[in-house]
Amino acid sequence: MKFAIVFATVLAVALAAPADERDAQVLKYENDNLGVDGYNFQYETSNNINRAETAELKNFGDDVAALVVRGSYSYTGPDGQVYTVNYVADENGFQPEAPHIPRL
Repeated sequence: MKFAIVFATVLAVALAAPADERDAQVLKYENDNLGVDGYNFQYETSNNINRAETAELKNFGDDVAALVVRGSYSYTGPDGQVYTVNYVADENGFQPEAPHIPRL
């Protein structure tokens, strides 16, 4: 009887252990290439990593144009908390925003 209890406990701990990050699988992937006008994509993995991004061509006038990128990603940290970062990359550079990122 003691063996069965110990075995069940060890099995429960093994099943509750986090999966090896190298074994993560892609659960969802979408990609829409809009050519020179932009793109958008998103994906989700089995280890709780999510990312979504869109880009569109912005015309700044005088034949100057560039892609403006907006997106977000999230992941589960070693502490078990889910962290999400939202960002914009435009004429002002890369601008991430998240509660866990210090502000200057």
